[in-house]
Amino acid sequence: MALALNVFKTITKVVPTSPVGIYTSPTGYTGVVLLAQCTNIGTTSQDITFSHNRTNSVGVAVTTRILKNFPISGNDTANLLSGKLVLESGDVLVVSGSHSTNLEFIVSVLETLN
Repeated sequence: MALALNVFKTITKVVPTSPVGIYTSPTGYTGVVLLAQCTNIGTTSQDITFSHNRTNSVGVAVTTRILKNFPISGNDTANLLSGKLVLESGDVLVVSGSHSTNLEFIVSVLETLN
């Protein structure tokens, strides 16, 4: 069976307080993050950390923080990327927040066959 040339995915998650991988670019595909947003459904400000993880050629995980402890006001939404982000096979998007139920994350990814 042939692999699809392009696959669109939308991933949603309630942001936990401990870092968790929300999306991993699959083998054989490049992921292009089209949108990454987080909504604070609570009434007080909460913080989000949004990172990119890649394992380098010697097997060491390298974390690059896109946002660290970024505040989102109560009942507000933040766009976490100002442009697109290209993910190589195996790259992981990781999120964590300051509250375990009030931060809702959504990411839209285009997976394109290498």
